[in-house]
Amino acid sequence: MAVHPIRITGDGALHSPAAPVTEFDDHLRGLVADMYETMDAAPGVGLAAPQIGVPLRIFTYTWVEDSGEKIRGVAINPTLWISPVPAGVADEETESEGCLSFPGERFGLRRAERAILQATDIDGAAYEIRAEGWLARIFQHEYDHLDGVLYIDRLDWDDRKVVAKLTRKRGWGVPGNSWLPGVDDLDA
Repeated sequence: MAVHPIRITGDGALHSPAAPVTEFDDHLRGLVADMYETMDAAPGVGLAAPQIGVPLRIFTYTWVEDSGEKIRGVAINPTLWISPVPAGVADEETESEGCLSFPGERFGLRRAERAILQATDIDGAAYEIRAEGWLARIFQHEYDHLDGVLYIDRLDWDDRKVVAKLTRKRGWGVPGNSWLPGVDDLDA
């Protein structure tokens, strides 16, 4: 297993739709193991394969419910169904999101409260999870990565202006920028 560099906004792998997984083999098992290790080292609650430069429809996720139940898995070739996104302005306290591919920043973003994730696991078995709250948010965030969409692309006009300014200031927005969890000191 290995920790991979995480691509930063501007890298082509982050802004293009990912391809379906067709081979369920040892190479895929190794990739998923590396994704878990990278996600944990970051630390993050989700990681999509395009974030480490692999253009495949895979994401890993981990979340601890208020009950203490730990939910952890991999979604391969997922489909995501969501409830309507509530109207209104995002609450900066309760609806704030960050992204490992735009590290160190958080912005408010409205997301659907409920989601149904249908995917395949590492063994090729289909499964379904009905999620609410933060787990539903994680699924939406990671699923967007598979379509080449970052959460910053969904922000309102004022926040997008801040994002553009930060992107220029940090030299992001171009191919080749990444950071390595456990080595580079970045907050995400």
